[in-house]
Amino acid sequence: MTVLRRLLAAVLVLLLALPAWAIDPLPFRDEAEHARFRALTKQLRCVMCQNESLSDSSAMIAQDLRREVLTLMQQGMSDDEIKAFLAERYTDFVLYRPPFDRTTWLLWFGPGLLLLAGGVTVGVVIARRKRALDESEEPLKPVPDEEW
Repeated sequence: MTVLRRLLAAVLVLLLALPAWAIDPLPFRDEAEHARFRALTKQLRCVMCQNESLSDSSAMIAQDLRREVLTLMQQGMSDDEIKAFLAERYTDFVLYRPPFDRTTWLLWFGPGLLLLAGGVTVGVVIARRKRALDESEEPLKPVPDEEW
């Protein structure tokens, strides 16, 4: 029975280690290229995971995109050229900081506009309540001592 348990444990360990063997390390020329690659892939979004950077994602498309980014880097493209290439292919969604233009103005100013609208709404509500309180308020009359 213990032999069967050990065999099952060994198979389980091997199955859990399979994803680690599937990761193909990228061939960097030097540490500077590796640092540039890490910085660039942190600025790019995984097109499948949506809320993970390209460097953090474990999706298959992210692995393909990381290889493609490295290939483009090694072909001599600048970071901006690589971002433009990927944005043309996958839209501006792939960029964590999309460019400011007529299609993204709401993305850039939307949070501020919502905050401003919320502040104006709170101010109007407070002013109306204060005005309503002032209009309905009668002067306070002293309460006789015997009612206490």
